[in-house]
Amino acid sequence: MNVRTLPARHGLLWLIAGWRLLRRYPRQMTSITLAYFLVVLIVNLIPFIGPFLLPLALPMLTALLGNACRALDHDQPLTRDILSAGLEAQRTILLRLGGLHLLGSVILLLASQPLMIELNPDQSKAAEQLADLLSHLGLFLLLATPVVMAFWFAPLLASWHGVSAVKALFFSFVASWRNWRAFTVYGLVILGMGIILPGVLIVIASFFMPSMTGVLALFARMALVLLLGPVLISSIYISYRDVFSEAAVANE
Repeated sequence: MNVRTLPARHGLLWLIAGWRLLRRYPRQMTSITLAYFLVVLIVNLIPFIGPFLLPLALPMLTALLGNACRALDHDQPLTRDILSAGLEAQRTILLRLGGLHLLGSVILLLASQPLMIELNPDQSKAAEQLADLLSHLGLFLLLATPVVMAFWFAPLLASWHGVSAVKALFFSFVASWRNWRAFTVYGLVILGMGIILPGVLIVIASFFMPSMTGVLALFARMALVLLLGPVLISSIYISYRDVFSEAAVANE
């Protein structure tokens, strides 16, 4: 399978392409994003089994989102047949992928348990607690990164090309590893746009309008969902399109 190794700047280009797709189809991309978040929320709210059902369903949801973004990228309407393309034919593979996703999530959860810390309300220890929290968060991200790498491209490889679940995970991990520079830039830009920049703006605004801090925080969260959410969702398809050669994959 032909996997392109891309320069670091492509991590930024994926987000720019996602923004352009959102500008071309704002209504469709916003609707897709809100529908996805709604499904995730509803599944999570199912008592007892919800948190276990979500990892099982995520590969199929990702494939559906990929179908939608690919259709819009090619200026096609979002019909039922287009959205469900490959889901029925590759249902077994996607369910196996979901099972592996659930297994990976459980292992990650168990492995991260020692990293959980209990926050102390004592303000004199706030700096120490923040340092511990950041170090534990860094360790958790280190543990979670291989799982994310393995599942980033896997649903699209399974749904569009019938690649088996294990092979899809392998090819996805290799493709992500070979493009670690682009993914590093991608992650840093998301960190800056999604966390650091809104946080700085809220802090600055709180000095001038302290009573509006809560409203500004709510506005920032809504902006992230409506603007950054569609860009992130489409960037999975865009990064796939950029990294993999369609002709080479089709011949596997």
